[in-house]
Amino acid sequence: MRPPHSVVLCADDFGLSDGVSRGIVELAEIGRLSATGAMTNMPGWRRAAPDLRALEDRIAVGLHLNLTTGSPLSAMPRVAPAGAFPPLKELLAGAVRRQLPADEIAREIGCQLDAFVDIHGRPPAFVDGHQHVHVLPVIRPLLLGILKERGYAGRIWLRDPTDKAAAILRRPVGRGKALVVKALALGFARSAYAAGFHTNDGFSGFAPLDLSVPASRVFEDGFSRLASKPVVMCHPGYADDELRGLDPAVESRVEELNYLKSEAFGRLLEERRITLSPNIVG
Repeated sequence: MRPPHSVVLCADDFGLSDGVSRGIVELAEIGRLSATGAMTNMPGWRRAAPDLRALEDRIAVGLHLNLTTGSPLSAMPRVAPAGAFPPLKELLAGAVRRQLPADEIAREIGCQLDAFVDIHGRPPAFVDGHQHVHVLPVIRPLLLGILKERGYAGRIWLRDPTDKAAAILRRPVGRGKALVVKALALGFARSAYAAGFHTNDGFSGFAPLDLSVPASRVFEDGFSRLASKPVVMCHPGYADDELRGLDPAVESRVEELNYLKSEAFGRLLEERRITLSPNIVG
């Protein structure tokens, strides 16, 4: 019999829309999630954040740093001249070319951290990024420096969206995405450790934004080849008009939500002797 394995199951995008936030809260209430990352620049964060207070002992709540959806909390005339964040493709191009304005990025990171603490009443348990922007050039060193300046080193952990190549190659669902993110995040864990932060060991949960792959297969795949301190990401939620206007992943969120609520997911956890933990250290 395999030994028990502790896994952080993290729902991204809390605050993206009321339907997404409601789905995440429902899953946390029944023990089918152990963490969620909040998009504090979105209006839904202020509306839904109070619902997390009753769950403080059940799940970790972190900052899901967002630089590609909605509007910034600070003035960003070069990054967001029209008042809305650029799509990932544009942000990525600027980051890879080292052309993102450091002053604007740093100010926005600070504002999103402030919005987390102001509303939630405490620092985030961890920090990651919407579409993994936290690992990108320019953004990565700024984030690490700001978190260290605020005294968060040793107090919070950072999400490393990479895994060993062998594990990625043996998970067919989302393999291409996982390899691209691994390349972009090269050295992130090492940089985080040098700055005084722990990171997870092992990461999975990459999936298509449509219904081409059933949710059952996404999670069977994501909960395989687990490393020592793994994080599995997910994107559950109810579909609503707010979500449809913001994100291409709509129906896949509903399917993930329904599967995570299901007896089938409970059996998967039991059969693989997996316990859901809010912390990477168990």
